[in-house]
Amino acid sequence: MPELHWQKSTYSQEASACVYVATTPAGTILLHESDEPQAVLTTGPRQLDALITTLQNRRRNSPS
Repeated sequence: MPELHWQKSTYSQEASACVYVATTPAGTILLHESDEPQAVLTTGPRQLDALITTLQNRRRNSPS
């Protein structure tokens, strides 16, 4: 397997609470947190898009 290029999320502000993202040549998306890099979540572009959309909608619709 080729070496992965992990990119830190732009929403990660604290050094100890960062989320990293990488993609494989097959298009799979990998995610891990900086404090547990061995625990990798594997997903696809459509699934990640659905998750992000759902979270954004909940944030917009939650009472301030």
